[in-house]
Amino acid sequence: MADIREDNGKHHRPQLPHSNGNILASGCKRGIKRWVLVAAVLFSVVLVGYSRIWTSFAKFEASQTFQSVTAKLPFGGKVVSSRTNVKPYQFSLNCPEQKATPKCSTSADYPLTDNAKETISTQQCPEYFRWIHQDLEPWKQEGISRSTLESAKSVAQFRLVIISGKAYVEIYGRPYQTRDLFTMWGFVQLLRSFPGKLPDLELMFRCGDEPMIVRSAHQASNASAPPALFQYSGNSDSLVIVFPDWTFWGWAETNVKPWTTMLDLISEGNIRTKWQDRSPYAYWKGNPGVGFYRSDLMTCNVSDIHDWNARLYVQDWRKEKKQGFKHSKLEDQCTHRYKIYIEGWAWSVSEKYILACDSMTLIVKPSFYDFFSRSLEPMKHYWPLKTEKLCRSIEFAVEWGNTHPDKAQAIGKAGSEFIRESLKMEYVYDYMFHSLNEYAKLLKFKPRIPEGAVELCAEPLVCPQTGLWKEFLLDSMVKSPRDTPPCTMPPPFDNPTLQALRERNEHIIEQVDLWRSRRWQDKD
Repeated sequence: MADIREDNGKHHRPQLPHSNGNILASGCKRGIKRWVLVAAVLFSVVLVGYSRIWTSFAKFEASQTFQSVTAKLPFGGKVVSSRTNVKPYQFSLNCPEQKATPKCSTSADYPLTDNAKETISTQQCPEYFRWIHQDLEPWKQEGISRSTLESAKSVAQFRLVIISGKAYVEIYGRPYQTRDLFTMWGFVQLLRSFPGKLPDLELMFRCGDEPMIVRSAHQASNASAPPALFQYSGNSDSLVIVFPDWTFWGWAETNVKPWTTMLDLISEGNIRTKWQDRSPYAYWKGNPGVGFYRSDLMTCNVSDIHDWNARLYVQDWRKEKKQGFKHSKLEDQCTHRYKIYIEGWAWSVSEKYILACDSMTLIVKPSFYDFFSRSLEPMKHYWPLKTEKLCRSIEFAVEWGNTHPDKAQAIGKAGSEFIRESLKMEYVYDYMFHSLNEYAKLLKFKPRIPEGAVELCAEPLVCPQTGLWKEFLLDSMVKSPRDTPPCTMPPPFDNPTLQALRERNEHIIEQVDLWRSRRWQDKD
């Protein structure tokens, strides 16, 4: 303020009339004092007003920012903290020149923790996450000892170890095609999604279709603890820790792209051909040479003798490969109102693609399950088919759907929404995270890196690859850590709830069987 007053006095001094010098001096002093006082008052008023305006604006801006952030939170969640103006870390991929051995990135290129990550409240996991508790139930009481883990080595294809945020793998055998490559890649992407968030652990993994650990062999009072083994599918006769399959990151041998891409492509296919414009028959295309019931299914194909309302096609993968997979694109197979899912030797990866098609899925009574299918509800997400008198079951389902098109379309839509909403890639990683986290709680030993293990990271997996293998690995690569934590795990099933769930499904399937029987009695 001193500088301003001196400036004003120097450049804006008033010109007074000539008069007595003392009066002039006295009047000049009084004028200056009055001017300074007025200026001070005016400046204070301006300053206070500006302060109030700025405070109001700041409050409004903060309110708008808070509303903007909370509006984007699922279920109106509250912000615990935010990452405003924090640039997300971008992972690097350092592939060397040809013939050079790829090496894992250093900690400077690949952080093992994400200290900058701040959490917000998030949504509840889909209900099928509850089956994680059920799969781990056989080891809940005694835990998993070192000997329990090692007893699964004879049937495992690799051992995965996670220590201090790094992964290591010891390979015991090669599975069919490159299932192990894409499965290991999935583990690497999980660590990229949640760096430093997974506990230390050791596990055994098998990439085959059929479950290996027989339940009855470990139920006697003097029986040994069942081996702890991760696999893609299980059944009621087995003990398996079920885990997402390799195709979520791509199936290069059949040109099936990573799951996120396939979901988008299938959704586009659904838009191209609306349900009411689709062929009013049941469609299936696959390899009839695998499984117990697929050869029976092929007898239901249309012929000169009878039309069972089924349109069935043999998939020749060797021929398709030679022709560039022109006729095996899954996004081009959403052209019928009804699609059939039938198992092979065990569960089939085709299930999620079929359900995503908006068609009413006809599921031939399954013996196996994957990590999400146990939460599918008959007559809500799919139509159940019997293995006995399969052709008649298909014919009746199609007749019912064409007679009740709104209901059939609603079942197809519900199945697709289950897949698109509850099986998006974010939830796949969340399921992996929670499955491993709950598993690690049961370990009764300190994980260690075996002598024959090597570090598992992106470069050695992707850099040597070519063609579709490299393309799919790169397309499914996680570029930066997740900015939200995993979804919240639901509680385990209690016995009454689990029993009620099974009885409900059995009752619905029995009701459909009753409709079918009555229909055939009328026909006969």
